[in-house]
Amino acid sequence: MTHAPRLLVFSDLDGTLLDHATYAWQPAAPVLARLRDEGCGVVLASSKTAAEIAPLRAEIGFADWPAIVENGGGMLDPGEDGRGNDATYRELRATLARLPSGFHGFGDMTPEDIVEHTGLAPEAARKAQARQFSEPGLWTGDTEKLDAFTKAAEDEGLTVQRGGRFLTLSFGGTKADRMDEIIARYAPIHTVALGDAPNDTQMLSKADYGMIVKNPASPGVPTLPGEATGHVRRSTLAGPDGWAEVMSELIHELLPTKDPRQHG
Repeated sequence: MTHAPRLLVFSDLDGTLLDHATYAWQPAAPVLARLRDEGCGVVLASSKTAAEIAPLRAEIGFADWPAIVENGGGMLDPGEDGRGNDATYRELRATLARLPSGFHGFGDMTPEDIVEHTGLAPEAARKAQARQFSEPGLWTGDTEKLDAFTKAAEDEGLTVQRGGRFLTLSFGGTKADRMDEIIARYAPIHTVALGDAPNDTQMLSKADYGMIVKNPASPGVPTLPGEATGHVRRSTLAGPDGWAEVMSELIHELLPTKDPRQHG
């Protein structure tokens, strides 16, 4: 892109642009089409791998924009198909081999194991295993030894994130860090971020406008600075319907040439 887009959108996937239960994004299609027509960018930002995100990015029509993968561990550049260099991942796995035992990562699992632990379909599990920047996994050791493992990992230069189900290890980097890089690259006039969970807070707070999409299955996002002034807003609908709801309102304010819900 050679021009500064009027609006650059950073969007979480599961529970935000994608329906929590069905993974459908189609309710947001008219708004996505309006953004494309206006030359605006949509940057997908997720814990998913590049192999998982690349086909979705192409499907929604934004393959010419970067994506943030593996929770900010890396980026998928425009036009890439997700089959990137795994040198960082191999270095990460070598570092893990030097740590105390007890961590069982995706690289130690079969696709069938990942299906069992995540509920993903087999093909999706294989794409989730095509990692480049981070290693999620289960702690199978003694509970009291987890803190020692975490300390040893950090001493090796790793970042350890504890999620509801998995530990995820990486060499650092967050969605918000990658946002900074992409904003510097494209110099948009306005930025907006959408998310549904507490781990999206940094991204939501960094954008000019933060949109919290309702997700009854999520713990919810706490009240954020900016809600009183309208710079942080919440949808009343869930998933892609909520995504379309709040983005339609914002587009009406920032790009008021036509109603995005009446797109062709």
